[in-house]
Amino acid sequence: MTEERKSFQCDFICVHEDIVRRVMASLPDEATLVDLGELFKLFADATRVKILYCLLAHEMCVCDIATLLKMTQSAISHQLSVLRRGKLVAPRREGKTVFYALADDHVRTILSQGIEHVTE
Repeated sequence: MTEERKSFQCDFICVHEDIVRRVMASLPDEATLVDLGELFKLFADATRVKILYCLLAHEMCVCDIATLLKMTQSAISHQLSVLRRGKLVAPRREGKTVFYALADDHVRTILSQGIEHVTE
């Protein structure tokens, strides 16, 4: 075991039961944590993040996003479908055109705080 790895281990077993009890009481249920993990997986794809940032600026149709990102409409449609199933984007039909926007302010907050974190 390396010195670095060893420094993260306790020298003796000492469970702080009051801390463990308080944290356990505040943990979301397993299903909620799984859903949160799935949400973060949606942000793990650079193309999806680019699409979300485009939609942070303005609602757009598939053609607009494809042009902006220099990708095929098919590729953008596929990623929008994934984002829609994840409840991160919402469609709005205007005639034959479907415009996409961020689903809600939570998505705006996640994106804004994420970019702030990585640019600090």
